[in-house]
Amino acid sequence: MTNVHRHPASFRDPSGFLFRSNGLLYRQVNKVYQPHYEQLMQSGLYQQLVSAGQLVPHQELEQNLLNGPEAWKTLQPDILPFISYPYEWSFDMLREAGLLTLSLMRKAMEHGMLLKDASAFNVQFRNHVPVFIDTLSFEKYEETKPWVAYRQFCEHFLYPLYLEHYCGVEAIAWLRQYINGIPGDLTAKLLPYRSRWNLGVRLHVLLQQSVKARKESTAAPAPFSRQKLTHLLQHLESILKSLKPGYPPASTWSNYYEGTILGKDYLSAKEKIMEGLLSRLHQSVVLDLGANDGFFSQLAAQHRHQVVAADFDAQCINALFLNQKKSKNPSILPLVMDLSNPSPALGFAHEEREDWLSRCRVDCVMALALIHHLVIGKNIGLEQIAAWLSRFAPQLIIEFVPKTDEKVKGMLAGREDVFSNYHTAGFEECFSVYFTMEEKYPVEGTDRVIYCMKRK
Repeated sequence: MTNVHRHPASFRDPSGFLFRSNGLLYRQVNKVYQPHYEQLMQSGLYQQLVSAGQLVPHQELEQNLLNGPEAWKTLQPDILPFISYPYEWSFDMLREAGLLTLSLMRKAMEHGMLLKDASAFNVQFRNHVPVFIDTLSFEKYEETKPWVAYRQFCEHFLYPLYLEHYCGVEAIAWLRQYINGIPGDLTAKLLPYRSRWNLGVRLHVLLQQSVKARKESTAAPAPFSRQKLTHLLQHLESILKSLKPGYPPASTWSNYYEGTILGKDYLSAKEKIMEGLLSRLHQSVVLDLGANDGFFSQLAAQHRHQVVAADFDAQCINALFLNQKKSKNPSILPLVMDLSNPSPALGFAHEEREDWLSRCRVDCVMALALIHHLVIGKNIGLEQIAAWLSRFAPQLIIEFVPKTDEKVKGMLAGREDVFSNYHTAGFEECFSVYFTMEEKYPVEGTDRVIYCMKRK
């Protein structure tokens, strides 16, 4: 087999690994995992989870592609349209991923299995729906043993949610620093004193730290039971369902279009332009940068495009996610992303988790009411922005907001204007280096302009 590349994130589990060959993704199952895999397939668990949309399906290949001494079987999993990571999710996205993990665990127990891994990185989102991607995380269940992945579940799901709930901080983003989960001792130090009256905090945070501190104990652990594990899972599920973000529901940008200086006439004129552009765009994967509340993401979805909506405002993204759960056209993946500091490559050798740009395999980028925030708000030059956007997709729909705009005037108030080339001619000059400008539409009643460009 030619051009074989082992996936850099798939090296920790002796049960098998992912690899690519000639552009296709495969999963090798090692001999050590054979009895667990047979249980997964023969018990009916795999089919139940795939039918419910909770596990990514795969095909078994007749030949073992790599033929190494440890190899037993080769699988070809379905490919997801976009890969995201937990530190790019909103509060309710992480909670839904945690609830999926607990649901899988309960169903696995019914088939004589359990999850040996409860990492949030084993979950992806197909639009707004969480799905488990690690087929080799299931193993045979021994009733006298505790859940081996319990602590990992707490560190990846429960602790970030607790910190957001009690402290009112966006702690989910900390998973970018703690890719193995937010430690329990750190969580215990940060949670406010009032949280100690909560039974869940006492059991799953404080008690865990107390047990961990008893290093002098050499006694064998007490035998576990199915009933204890069932009660544990039920309690964790009830906790996750009860938690809410601890910060106010309204954020800086949550009423952007309702409260904007330009008002509803601007929104209507802009919507008319975008309707025309999106209707002529072939069915595509669209990346909406600075999506805010997702108004134009939803417009793109109505035109049968798959949409990735990215914004730094976690509350806006969370509201969009909850809205997508109710929508009849749920083809949007909302993500929390600071575009001035996007997710870098992380993990061992900087290869375990891909950087944001490497994962953005899309057909078109929308950057509406964004560029002035990057240039004036973040001091990023037009030349840099043009070069950066050219790396995403062959097509770009972008809005230029000049200095005569009330929003830009507000941003420049009280500071020196050092942005000498921030004007229409400067914008067009910088972007023409990387793009051909195909269409140009002034937004009625404003000085703003929407451009449709094609990468050179």
